[in-house]
Amino acid sequence: MRMLLKASMNTEKANELIRNGTLGKLIEESMEQIKPEAAYFTAEGGRRTAFLFFDLKDPSDLPVISEPFFLELCADLTYTPAMNREDVQKGLSRLGR
Repeated sequence: MRMLLKASMNTEKANELIRNGTLGKLIEESMEQIKPEAAYFTAEGGRRTAFLFFDLKDPSDLPVISEPFFLELCADLTYTPAMNREDVQKGLSRLGR
């Protein structure tokens, strides 16, 4: 199932990882593990925030995906099911008329 992971990073923890040079490595390791089809990074509500769209093959993968963000960044995480254009069209075609 396609999911949107929103990770809002704790500013002080992210600053610490930037200063010691490990934030980039943490992000790269997360990208290798999650293999997002799209990844966007911005500021939201004054916090560094990542939006990652990826295929969640098994719900038991959530702890492996989540823990680096929790442990290293004290991040707030939100998971939301997401659809692309084709998914929406497929779903709409199933509606009775």
